[in-house]
Amino acid sequence: MNDPLVARMRGFGTTIFAEMSALAVRTGSINLGQGFPDTDGPAAMLERAASAVREGHNQYPPGPGVPELRQAVSEHRKEHYGLAYDPDGEILVTVGATEAVAASVLALCEPGDEVIAFEPYYDSYAAAIALAGAVLRPVTLRPDGGRFTFDPAELRAAAGPRTRAILVNSPHNPTGTVLTRAELSEIADLCRERDLVAVTDEVYEHLTFDGVEHVPLATLPGMRERTVTISSAGKTFSVTGWKTGWVCAPPELVRAVQTVKQFLTFTAAAPWQLAVAHGLRHEMEWVAALRDGLQAKRDRLGAGLAAAGFDVYRPAGTYFVQADIRPLGLADGLVLTRDLPSLAGVVAIPTQVFYARPERGAHFVRFAFCKKDEVIDEAVHRLTRLGETEGDTE
Repeated sequence: MNDPLVARMRGFGTTIFAEMSALAVRTGSINLGQGFPDTDGPAAMLERAASAVREGHNQYPPGPGVPELRQAVSEHRKEHYGLAYDPDGEILVTVGATEAVAASVLALCEPGDEVIAFEPYYDSYAAAIALAGAVLRPVTLRPDGGRFTFDPAELRAAAGPRTRAILVNSPHNPTGTVLTRAELSEIADLCRERDLVAVTDEVYEHLTFDGVEHVPLATLPGMRERTVTISSAGKTFSVTGWKTGWVCAPPELVRAVQTVKQFLTFTAAAPWQLAVAHGLRHEMEWVAALRDGLQAKRDRLGAGLAAAGFDVYRPAGTYFVQADIRPLGLADGLVLTRDLPSLAGVVAIPTQVFYARPERGAHFVRFAFCKKDEVIDEAVHRLTRLGETEGDTE
């Protein structure tokens, strides 16, 4: 039988996260690849989920999401960013941010439409665009002054007559950059001039460091009415397995996304929604402590990677550190990460898989620091072995 998979998806295969996490299990390596913490979220929020199960919230909740969570999201956006969203019509609960991104792209893009995304990008973006039959137009983030940023001229050059939308992820996975107000203004200018819809992935919105501000694109002039804002509970509350996300947007954009979403999963699990509503209302001090702890872990891992010989980029947000492997005499991150379990007993993610043009990121490797201190310390100890390895992995 010929390959039954539709042609537009044949280039994707198994996600790098599944591949590397399976490699970690198979080899008994420390997993600094997939971005999930090894500690749980706030105890009272976990108990609210358990009590919701015991109380019988185990059947289909409303398709748009339980009213308690939609109201809590509305209150949260208003309190933190001054953005007012009607919980009845401008907020949609999804099965994590990944579904929200996919449903948004499928809802807004016709076959042949173009979608701009900044590379390196989270791998589901390219898959969602392919599923829609749309075309990805990448704009490369490059190191500049110790952080990753884009060239405004390249952004404008990426916009053509078929461009329909732009995907914006800030705080950015995998580079850890947090787009500045000036950078976001460049994006907003383009959206207004070319009548583009912006789809923003803001799942790390509360995990920024060194006092760096997260600015939602929807807060910029003329952007609320053309922005689909996406966030989720997984990273904010260390419950990545709950897969509870949400969309905030004007009614016509929410209706479009919900039209698609209802035929993907229809609705999201009720107990988690009720627990997340509690979290948004009562656990933000816990989140602030999480952020401070992650900043210390970032510094801990970054210092260890630098001591092991990597060139390290200090992230302003997220769970991740970008490391340049060239000072170690290496050039291919994909080869290195597949060999790393045997070389050092550690698993990481090759950043090149997040590029439309992999050669642009071949020398970068992503390490996650959302782990216990003792796990980070042991991983760093093991990685010092790489400094004793000579030669190129190519």
